[in-house]
Amino acid sequence: MKAIRVSRAGGPEVLELVDVPRPSPGPGEALVRLAAAGVNFIDVYLRSGRYPRELPYVPGQEGAGTVVELGPGVTEVAVGDVVAWANLPGSYAEYALLSADRLVPVPAGLDPETAAAVLLQGMTAHYLCHDTHPVRPGDTVVVHAAAGGVGMLLTQLVRMRGGTVIGTASTEAKAEAAREAGAAEVVDYRPGALLAAVRKHTDGLGAAAVFDGIGGPTFDESLAALRPRGVLAVYGQSGGPVPPFDLQRLNAAGSLFVTRPNLEHHITARSELLRRGTAVLRLARDGALDVRVGRRFPLAGAADAHTALEARATIAKTVLTCSPETAGSPVR
Repeated sequence: MKAIRVSRAGGPEVLELVDVPRPSPGPGEALVRLAAAGVNFIDVYLRSGRYPRELPYVPGQEGAGTVVELGPGVTEVAVGDVVAWANLPGSYAEYALLSADRLVPVPAGLDPETAAAVLLQGMTAHYLCHDTHPVRPGDTVVVHAAAGGVGMLLTQLVRMRGGTVIGTASTEAKAEAAREAGAAEVVDYRPGALLAAVRKHTDGLGAAAVFDGIGGPTFDESLAALRPRGVLAVYGQSGGPVPPFDLQRLNAAGSLFVTRPNLEHHITARSELLRRGTAVLRLARDGALDVRVGRRFPLAGAADAHTALEARATIAKTVLTCSPETAGSPVR
């Protein structure tokens, strides 16, 4: 089978298309023929060495496809089931060998590409606004990178819970996409622009929460945008890590909360994985959650996909088409 392999940390050029043996499932495992894999910043962190891991490896944390073979003892899925997954390695490939108890059934009526595009980032958005800061009607919150994969989904989920979103975006095209997702106002990253928008929408009080996947470059203004006892959730660091800071700043600004949440801690039990994952997939199937695939690349174009993602040249979700029929097709 075809797969992308990373043999050394580095830039997008280390993503190599290779032929590898098709694996066979062992106890508790399922072999899945991929339809599509999601491309996420966690893939960039691992590839670049920012998050160290053992080499070589097949990248990709998210995908969807059809179960084609089962190992002994599997009861969670059956051959022929369409399933999706998140936070499992090895998705940049035509086939993936996966723990069956971490697979989420794709509901009838939802195509596998959409399932691959929404599950990881959709569950991230779900836990942020349901658990990290349970958004209440009337809350004003900030969503950084509101035209990104998580940002567009999070904006929609916040709106469903009765909140108002102030988004940030780096271009007018991205700002328009964020407004289409439901943001009440979208500002660029000029110093002071976010604070002015938050003051206007909250009568000077501040935001109930800031959801920040950028990290270091936005941290100070995110803190400054919060109301007393507000929550800053730094769930990613696409712009770089947050430097050490004095905790006394949180006291001085009004007993603020800062957290660094992670999806894995919100889907540890299979029951929670199924509850959260099924909720997201059903919202996508029913059209309540608009899932946009901004760009598609063939499996052989994984390096191009990473280049586009790191250059902030993508809107919404980027996916790889991984089936044998499309693995070598031109970039679209």
